[in-house]
Amino acid sequence: MQAEEFEQQSEAAEVQQEEDDCGPIPIQNLEVPIYLIHYMLYDILSINLAKPNTQSGISAVDVKKLIDAGYYTVESVAYTPRKQLLTIKGFAETKVDKILGEAAKLVPMGFTTASEYHLKRSELLHITTGSTELDKLLGGQGIETGSITELFGEFRTGKSQICHTLAVTCQLDEASGGAMGKCLFIDTEGTFRPERLVEIAERYGLNPEEVLGNVAYARAFNTDHQTALLNQACHLMTESRF
Repeated sequence: MQAEEFEQQSEAAEVQQEEDDCGPIPIQNLEVPIYLIHYMLYDILSINLAKPNTQSGISAVDVKKLIDAGYYTVESVAYTPRKQLLTIKGFAETKVDKILGEAAKLVPMGFTTASEYHLKRSELLHITTGSTELDKLLGGQGIETGSITELFGEFRTGKSQICHTLAVTCQLDEASGGAMGKCLFIDTEGTFRPERLVEIAERYGLNPEEVLGNVAYARAFNTDHQTALLNQACHLMTESRF
């Protein structure tokens, strides 16, 4: 029994480690104190085993201001122009420069070698579209993660069907053409149908209830609402693997 529990804990640790290494960095990682140690299953800010670097980091108050402004990850701050951060209430030039400096310590933004970038690209996951022929057209493995793929075409050409399929196949294991993740589905036309997900889940031998539970759905009614939903999506992606 203990061996089985240990195995489950190890698997959970591996998943957590992968999310820490590959997922977005929560904005809270900018808070002081920043610890100079990283260990499996523990948040980088919660370990009290290394001496905190009290000369760096951002106050919790300023982190909250960033969150209120829609910045949920360190990457979102690092990639935002300085001029735009200055529009946040209470952020003077000195403070913005410090925040960007701290973000730059956590998010690589300089040069790298082609070899390192090639290795990073080789680790990207691909999600099957459910069609072998379409996967071939997309390079042989399906939709590439970490990038934007645009589907366009006339009415009733299968765009919505592909999106419904991807909402399920992204939950498959890597060997089956998935990413063992969850799906965020923002519906702008009212075409989302959960019963389709049930049918697709049964096709792949998945539990329909679990599949539906792993899909976060929202209906966007206008462009402003869609932008707000995208900000909420950023927050969700810092809490779970999508």
